[in-house]
Amino acid sequence: MTGFDGFILMTTELKTTIEEGLLKLPYDDLKKKNLGEILLSITDLTEVQLEDAIAEQKKGSAAVAQRLGDILIHKGYVTEQQVLKALAIQLDLPFYDSLPINELDTSLVANIPIQFCRDNLILPIAKDEFNVTLAVSDPLNIFPMDDLRLILSSNINLVVCPSALITVCINRVYEKAQDASQKVIDELNVPGDGSEDLEDAKDLLEATDDEKPIIRLVNSLLSRSVKEGASDIHIEPYDTDVLVRFRVDGILHETMQIPKRHLNSVVSRIKIIGKLNIAEKRVPQDGRISVKVAGKDIDVRLSILPTKFGERVVMRILDKSSGVRELDGMGMDIKTVKAWKALINSKHGIVLVTGPTGSGKTSLLYSSVIHINSPDINILTIEDPVEYTLPGVGQIDVKSKVGMTFAAGLRSILRQDPDVIMIGEIRDGETAGIAVQSSLTGHLVFSTLHTNDAAATITRLNDLDIQPFQIASAILGVMATRLIRKLCTECKVEHKPIEAEMKLMGVSEADLKGKTIYAPGPGCENCLNQGYIGRMPIHELLVMDDDLRSLIMKTQDATAIRKQAETRGLGSLRKSAVDKVLAGLTSIEEAISKTQTEELEV
Repeated sequence: MTGFDGFILMTTELKTTIEEGLLKLPYDDLKKKNLGEILLSITDLTEVQLEDAIAEQKKGSAAVAQRLGDILIHKGYVTEQQVLKALAIQLDLPFYDSLPINELDTSLVANIPIQFCRDNLILPIAKDEFNVTLAVSDPLNIFPMDDLRLILSSNINLVVCPSALITVCINRVYEKAQDASQKVIDELNVPGDGSEDLEDAKDLLEATDDEKPIIRLVNSLLSRSVKEGASDIHIEPYDTDVLVRFRVDGILHETMQIPKRHLNSVVSRIKIIGKLNIAEKRVPQDGRISVKVAGKDIDVRLSILPTKFGERVVMRILDKSSGVRELDGMGMDIKTVKAWKALINSKHGIVLVTGPTGSGKTSLLYSSVIHINSPDINILTIEDPVEYTLPGVGQIDVKSKVGMTFAAGLRSILRQDPDVIMIGEIRDGETAGIAVQSSLTGHLVFSTLHTNDAAATITRLNDLDIQPFQIASAILGVMATRLIRKLCTECKVEHKPIEAEMKLMGVSEADLKGKTIYAPGPGCENCLNQGYIGRMPIHELLVMDDDLRSLIMKTQDATAIRKQAETRGLGSLRKSAVDKVLAGLTSIEEAISKTQTEELEV
């Protein structure tokens, strides 16, 4: 097989991409060699590493033989992409690592269950008069290929792709085949009550055309939000229509409009899957939804609020399948992460993380808990709600309706002989007081607080009636955190900073020497035409010392505390953001806008 000539049901863009993705290097001599020899030729794999992997392969039983490529990947000697490329060379198959996802033909999967494609990492991507081409990540697994040959009644050609690429393509193609939101809205002729319940184990991408349009619309909103990386879905009723907006990377974007006459049906459907009272429309309601979207377990926090024009819905999306990152992967510089690890390994005291809603506070606390977790310490958490399940950690959900508040739960936790306590958030003076008392009686306490920066935490605790001597004695350190958007690597453009921008960043021409500064580009398919894709954290760590404690006993003024901390090497959120700019990861505009509180204080 040498190419894709003769394809008649393929767009020009897809055909060009596939042809350009073919291996054009002179690999003919390698085709006769085994996988290990090919990897030695095309990667940095060494003879010693190859021999090590072969030795481990020989240790396995014949019944459960490990593939050499899997062992090499597991040991970190090569990547999956390198193994697949070598395998493609050996089998004389095309290999490519990208696809124009939106150009794939949805008709090819009409009779193929999505789970079959996911389980086997296989997807029909194009066809001509005689053949169907399959993208596969394991060209040696012939059984699903034989099944598709029968289902599609066609000869089969193969191309090799990384598994992650195939997974993304599967989700996108089946979402298109489901024909999402706007078509469903067009079909909404009669409002329905959406009385059928949603099965938790069912993947929303497996929804069928037999389901009511309202059900399919809600399913489509959830699946589309996950695909676009949204953190929140806002359904906002106004006088004549209903606006749907997604929050992506911290920014709200209008997604669609729903006819006003269907608002009650949509809200009722959401209430049903959130197990809320569909008859109650006068008071706010909160709930949770657990669903599966594109193979991912998704937890949705649901808030419904009555307004003048109808019930307003906000759904916060939490991708539970993404798990909790390790502390070293939280984006801190070496100095900061070393100091933070020292703080969270203390025997007693309070360690706080501050920032606005959605700034990564809880994620940092989870990573910290996982870092210190071991069989010889007792860790208990009280959260509202529990977002991730941490193995070996006792986790308690706040239930205000039955009296299980942070303060009440914290009192009970202290009777459970904990070594470490994590409080989801300090919201009131009672919780703050118990946390301080716990830290002063030999417990290590982690928690979050809503303040603009690390120094302002002292002022905030004083406002909660915590005495200065208690603050000075209990607080070990405070980490302020924010999330800033990352530039799209596909469309970002170089940018020459002007003098005003350099002044705001606090850098000189000498600091920029050898550095390339970027700005958001015009947008592309990769970033959904936003110029940014994804977010990363910036940090500011204040570590208490004797001088700061003495100052806190005299004043709780945040400005004075900040100036004192800066003499001890306190880095700022602005400096952390500027470091990301100099590394080419974000733009000057993004760095300045997310740290503008510091600018206002100057």
